[in-house]
Amino acid sequence: MRNHILSEPYFTNIRALGKLKPVNTLNHSLLPGHAMNTHMPLRYAATISILLAVLALQGCGVRSISDSGYQAEAGRLRQPGHSLYKGELTEFEVLGVKPTASVAQEEIQHALENRQQFSLPKGSSVMLIQSGAIMPDDSMIQALEAHYRVAAFSGIPVGQGDASHAAALRLAAAKGNCAKILVYWGILETAQKDMSTKAVSWVPIVGGIIPDESQEMRIRLKMALIDVATGQWEAFSPKPIQDTSASARYTRASSDQQQVAVLKARAYAELAHAIVKKYAE
Repeated sequence: MRNHILSEPYFTNIRALGKLKPVNTLNHSLLPGHAMNTHMPLRYAATISILLAVLALQGCGVRSISDSGYQAEAGRLRQPGHSLYKGELTEFEVLGVKPTASVAQEEIQHALENRQQFSLPKGSSVMLIQSGAIMPDDSMIQALEAHYRVAAFSGIPVGQGDASHAAALRLAAAKGNCAKILVYWGILETAQKDMSTKAVSWVPIVGGIIPDESQEMRIRLKMALIDVATGQWEAFSPKPIQDTSASARYTRASSDQQQVAVLKARAYAELAHAIVKKYAE
């Protein structure tokens, strides 16, 4: 099981709030025997302002695009949302890299000298793999099918994840008459922030439908395109895409999932466009 353990970097600063001594409203600097200290109130004010801004952020988290279901505590030691998610493929097993292998300088030079131009003409057959998913998302398949013939393949990690997995993928692609393998990874990063209406969101029925929380979400993708015949590969990452959505207590889950779907569709469409522009034009 390869799960991402997320830290909680804000908690240390929040706990520090309890250690601050209250500022006495009586100005001791005006009393006899006390020197004026104009820096102390400003320092406390700056510290409190920063901590209040931190407290306004209700949570933040990272989840895989292959495990993108809603969880109320998405930023707290998140557990897999469904039993099919077993973690992510690594570049090592997908690209056939053995980190502990001894590599001679001659092998590196040979690889550079025999490098071939990468291309993926429109209409080519591509084996599509989404890391961590039993099959790629529909919106990604649809985005690529506009330009290529797509053969969906499982991205669930198996075994110990060694470099032999890359050769097995290439053999499977060759048997399926696919010239290239496209593997992509992605994460969804979220941050929630209270809105001014949060104070009334506890009111039954009415409060539950008033938008009281703003969620910022962005999706980040990376992909590797592998030549089945030679094993050569290229990788790149498109620019992250961001979205902001407001939700109420009773619509939190549906709003989150709508935001996920919108971001995925936009990111996949842009990735497909980038692949065509880079390898087919």
